[in-house]
Amino acid sequence: MIAHVRGQVAALTLNSAVIDVGGVGYHVMCTPSTVAGLRHGQEVQLSTSMVVREDSMTIYGFADIDERDMFELLQTASGVGPKVAQAMLAVLEPDRIRQAVGSADLATLTSVPGIGRKGAERIVLELKDRIGATTTVAAAGDGQWRDQVHAAMVGLGISAKDADAAVEKVAASVEPGRTPDTSTALRDALRTLSKARR
Repeated sequence: MIAHVRGQVAALTLNSAVIDVGGVGYHVMCTPSTVAGLRHGQEVQLSTSMVVREDSMTIYGFADIDERDMFELLQTASGVGPKVAQAMLAVLEPDRIRQAVGSADLATLTSVPGIGRKGAERIVLELKDRIGATTTVAAAGDGQWRDQVHAAMVGLGISAKDADAAVEKVAASVEPGRTPDTSTALRDALRTLSKARR
């Protein structure tokens, strides 16, 4: 188990980072809000969770321990793997997930791509008694947020066409001259897409 990695940011993509730890580059999958808070060459420490499969070992990185612990807890629910757990944290902050599970707010849970009503009901049933009652917000550079949000949506399994449409709807609602933070824009885009599919 790798609980955290600390080192210099050697490379960044829209949904991952390479952290140089003592000369070894660890490829860490991250939520868009976590990536948005990183800078090339910056010394960072990310809380991490390693998922081991027959054909792969993947490290997931988070801005804080609360996100990491929520990521691991979510995967104890039937049908929730690392991809869905990461999607949930891309759309909802840990406290919002706690509120939604605690109050059986299925509408909020189904706003996450990949979670239908039955899946949301299962998450509530299995986690309600175990989930406790930290928000990381980072701003994208002007003009970059569209690309970051689009790439994050595609990375979550959404088609490029649907991602384009959702990003344009969010862009239309942004005040002129204002740059939205990536995590908020992503959440808005995913909610827009969820509403369009109903």
